[in-house]
Amino acid sequence: MASRKTLYLANPYGFSEQQREGPLAALVTALETAGAEVWEPFARNNVVDHSVPGWAYRIGQADLRDVREADGLFAVVNGCPPDEGVMVELGMAVAWEKPVFLFRDDFRRCTDSEAYPLNLMVFTALPENGWEAYWYSGIEEIGDPDKALARWLRSRDAA
Repeated sequence: MASRKTLYLANPYGFSEQQREGPLAALVTALETAGAEVWEPFARNNVVDHSVPGWAYRIGQADLRDVREADGLFAVVNGCPPDEGVMVELGMAVAWEKPVFLFRDDFRRCTDSEAYPLNLMVFTALPENGWEAYWYSGIEEIGDPDKALARWLRSRDAA
């Protein structure tokens, strides 16, 4: 049996217990149900003793390694602007030419572009035409077989 593709879940939800138990858990479940092996950074890399010097550096390096080693990245881009850590992880994925999928259930527009609902640089990893297939505005869309994530998960290519 083929192994599942790994998907780094860039998100700010792990900072809040309510968001970990609510939207984060729901996202992880939806992505796993769609067929991904989800690498959620708060669960993987943030279980450290924060009283030990150097803890923040070690977390940052572990997250960087996971973005580099994952097959793709699914980024929660809520907020105006979106979380800066998520944006750094997204930038790394773009630089490493990883498949990128964006999730935003926040209705606010944060842009000066007529074409995109966020800063145009957020969309640099997506195709110019058809970028909407990589954009998810609700958890129910994650399993949609016609959207980019489902197509990517079904494909044989790891990247």
